[in-house]
Amino acid sequence: MALRAAKREQLASAARDALGAGRRLEAARRIAGGSKKGVYRLVMDDATTAIAYLWDDTENYWPTAEGDDDLTDPFSPGLGLDLFEAAHARLDALGVRVPAIRLVDRDGAHCPADLAIVEDLPGESLEHLLARDPRAAAPVMARLREALETMRRHRAPGYGKVAVVEAGGTSRGTSCEGVVLERALRDLAEAASRDPRIAAVRERLEERLLGLAAAVRPRSQYAVVHGELGPDHVLVDPDGNPVLIDIEGTMYFDVEWEHVFLRIRLHDAYGPLAAGGLDEDRLALYLLAQRLSLTAGPLRLLDGDFPDRSFMAGIAEHNLRQALELIRT
Repeated sequence: MALRAAKREQLASAARDALGAGRRLEAARRIAGGSKKGVYRLVMDDATTAIAYLWDDTENYWPTAEGDDDLTDPFSPGLGLDLFEAAHARLDALGVRVPAIRLVDRDGAHCPADLAIVEDLPGESLEHLLARDPRAAAPVMARLREALETMRRHRAPGYGKVAVVEAGGTSRGTSCEGVVLERALRDLAEAASRDPRIAAVRERLEERLLGLAAAVRPRSQYAVVHGELGPDHVLVDPDGNPVLIDIEGTMYFDVEWEHVFLRIRLHDAYGPLAAGGLDEDRLALYLLAQRLSLTAGPLRLLDGDFPDRSFMAGIAEHNLRQALELIRT
């Protein structure tokens, strides 16, 4: 993707500060890895590379919505350097591998938007490794399981974004399941307004959501979860360690939320990450809620100018059908 001259010079200036003044930016290319921020691979004239994250409105494909800037909502968009740094600090302190930070710029020294430059991990993602060689992926999956267990063991008495909880703040709502139910009902309404198949069974889906939420028992301790931990959000470093990326949404929440997402994304490959002692009632509620979210969200994204439209439409269609299956059983 071609860069405007002004943005390229901004990235070049930041890259020199991050990687050494003796280097010159040779190329900056937008890569897959963010629909809410710009993700660019920076290549210097001596072949040194780094990744730039740019949180700028022009890089965000999502249509704006009321409450987007409400950090007390655990599911509000994970935008900006503050959320990234808080999540990075928490995961790093737990020993969970994340890309090393080379530079942060929140004061406009290099560009008017929040900017971070981080370590480049030019190898493949876990998603690609699983598809190419499941046997080679086995030790990476084992290490990812260890990381997930470490995150699960670190608890807090409140739920919400790491930046909010660790600053002593309080998130909206009274429970994780309550927040999920509220969000799922919004997603249901939005999906029903966009697809007649959901509209035809909206009442049945609403009844199922309410019934599942009513069965969930209260909880008072919450674990660290990534929130959207698909295999595309795990890179593999040269030593075979899993490296978590797109971490801005990291929060204290029910661990079941993480494992439902992992099951959805990994399908049969989820087995090595399976965890004991999960709450079946939460799993059932969160499965339906995530199917509705993965229907409504992509349909909303398609209102804008997201480039890979067929891919996003496919996600919406698959999850819509899966949501319908959950009320046929």
